[in-house]
Amino acid sequence: MNTVSLTVNGKQVSANVQPRTHLADFVRETQNLTGTHLGCEHGVCGACTILVDGVPTRSCITFAVACQQADVTTIEGLDNDEIATELRAAFTQEHALQCGYCTPGMLVSARDVVLRMQAPSDHDIRVAMSGNLCRCTGYVGIIRAVQRVVEARRSRGIAAIPNGNRTRLGPSGSGHSVPVAAGSAPRAVATLGTAKKVSAPSASSARMDPDWKPQTTFNQSFTVAHPVDVVWDFFGNIAGVASCLPGASLAGEPIDGRVEGQMKVKVGPISAEFQGVADITRDDAKRTGTIMGSGKDKRSNSATRGMVGYAVKQGDNPNETRVDVSIGFTLTGALAQFSRSGLVQDVAGRLIAMFVRNLEAKLSGNTEAIQGEAPGLDAASLVFDVLKARLKRLFGRLFGSR
Repeated sequence: MNTVSLTVNGKQVSANVQPRTHLADFVRETQNLTGTHLGCEHGVCGACTILVDGVPTRSCITFAVACQQADVTTIEGLDNDEIATELRAAFTQEHALQCGYCTPGMLVSARDVVLRMQAPSDHDIRVAMSGNLCRCTGYVGIIRAVQRVVEARRSRGIAAIPNGNRTRLGPSGSGHSVPVAAGSAPRAVATLGTAKKVSAPSASSARMDPDWKPQTTFNQSFTVAHPVDVVWDFFGNIAGVASCLPGASLAGEPIDGRVEGQMKVKVGPISAEFQGVADITRDDAKRTGTIMGSGKDKRSNSATRGMVGYAVKQGDNPNETRVDVSIGFTLTGALAQFSRSGLVQDVAGRLIAMFVRNLEAKLSGNTEAIQGEAPGLDAASLVFDVLKARLKRLFGRLFGSR
């Protein structure tokens, strides 16, 4: 057991906890501050967001012992906070909450936006709030509420505070002096003025690890009403194939089996643009191919690696072609919550259906019928359609015999 001493909502508190105890469990179980909610417990949904030394922190993935002597503020500690009070009123006026489970963490993050950003656009707010997920509202009311408070405060001459008065970078609580065990090196803490910016790896350096294994794999098959030779030749046209996939585009022609491109995806308030590369191999004798790629979205800090294998075969009828597809991928970052295999397979099935329709249109020369020319793939809409279809099947099983 370790003794952890913190200042929680202005009060000095201490408790004996296991080294693995997270800060969220500390405030909920030892201080009875249950306004801090636990959702994903992976640092993704943002329901557990609280302030540690004034900085929004994911308390479900922060060890309490790492915050020794830190100043912690939960949603209960913001009862009399000026910005939080204005935000609560704006959330009510703009209908920015329904079930309210995400609201404590949402208010903590929104307060940080109001404090730091002088004149954010709706897009700026969406990006800043993209780490807080809501399953009810559709985010429109939340964005309006934050914008409402920002505009009201700026109109009263209350300017934003650069960096929100932050003077240090580092783990939660790292701004405090804590004894270092003998023989261990002190942990460096960089100030904001001297911290070096680490650039994201470029697309050209994002080569696949040969030992990589995907977290999620599944298989799909589809049939198109065109001869095998025609379909196989079309799959050799990478630009044409990419144009059939909503949200996908290439940065240039393939060079030595390698191509750079991007994939635009919209999930709720998150608009991601994955920039990456893919290595392409084809076996003309077996009519099989493999696409291995990786990409990263800088705004959401999400990254993905994936492999698509396909085999083009003769269909049941003379002028039909069957395509068997095997897909494996790993998704990390803010969008990782959408990588549950069952849901992904259903969404992928609908996405492949869109691809097949576009492929049929391309092969038939009917370019006006091609779908997906929008700025990006709306994954949330696909998820909603999948869930609606699942509910319809469920009710059909329950009441079909009546």
